[in-house]
Amino acid sequence: MARVRVLVRPKAGILDPQGIAVEQALPALGFDGVTNVHVGRLIELDVEDPSQVPAMCERLLANTLIEDFEVVS
Repeated sequence: MARVRVLVRPKAGILDPQGIAVEQALPALGFDGVTNVHVGRLIELDVEDPSQVPAMCERLLANTLIEDFEVVS
């Protein structure tokens, strides 16, 4: 078994309401100078064949119309 991590993020130019909310909230908490915030997700899998992970991402784990993914071993 191999542990694989998949990073899923909104594609460039796609509205990221969660990222906007975080970006607007940080100055209220005293964190100035933060811009261009994007919120994604991390998916960890134990798989027998890591070469299948990109296909898993394209079919289920990421919405490839609006998200990019990166497989990190």
